[in-house]
Amino acid sequence: MELETIVTKIKSHTPKILGSEKFSKYAVMVPLIKKEDGIHVLLEVRSLELRRQPGEICFPGGRIDEQDIDEKDAAIRETEEELGINKEQISNVNPLDYMISPFGMIIYPFVGYINNPQKIVPNPSEVGEIFTVPLSFFIHNEPEIYNIEFRAEPEENFPFDLIVGGENYNWRTRGIEEYFYRYQGKVIWGLTAKILSHFIEVIR
Repeated sequence: MELETIVTKIKSHTPKILGSEKFSKYAVMVPLIKKEDGIHVLLEVRSLELRRQPGEICFPGGRIDEQDIDEKDAAIRETEEELGINKEQISNVNPLDYMISPFGMIIYPFVGYINNPQKIVPNPSEVGEIFTVPLSFFIHNEPEIYNIEFRAEPEENFPFDLIVGGENYNWRTRGIEEYFYRYQGKVIWGLTAKILSHFIEVIR
């Protein structure tokens, strides 16, 4: 292969996260509503009928589909479907930092304002209940943070003879931080809590 061909191919390449085509991509919405005592964050309790994470607290959201124009469109669509509202009731939708999960997911979070929360009719097949937390609670209460360590476990036929150190190779352990908020008997944790913490950092 000629150098000119190599340079041309590299110049025409658009960088992305290596291996991202194998990642599952999700979009979520941090819905804000206005109540008498100020701005609240709306959260969902996942239906107990769901296979994945039944009963856990989350934001409206889900997998980005082929028919979605982009990540923002997916977040709005999922919010419409789960809260039983239409697009016109969701305004001021803006992105937060996207997240790469160690479990092969890319999550694109957005913040949006729900104009008429009294019109919300949660979809019972996905949402067990909804509740709100005053934004001031998250501003004045730091999340609890705990660490989880993952240990490398090579498969049975791993070619140890091809690496320096062989079976005694010093694998790096990988750690992740899990965030927790406790509010009136409810526990908000995991990616939902991490997105909330990031949101609060941004608006501070």
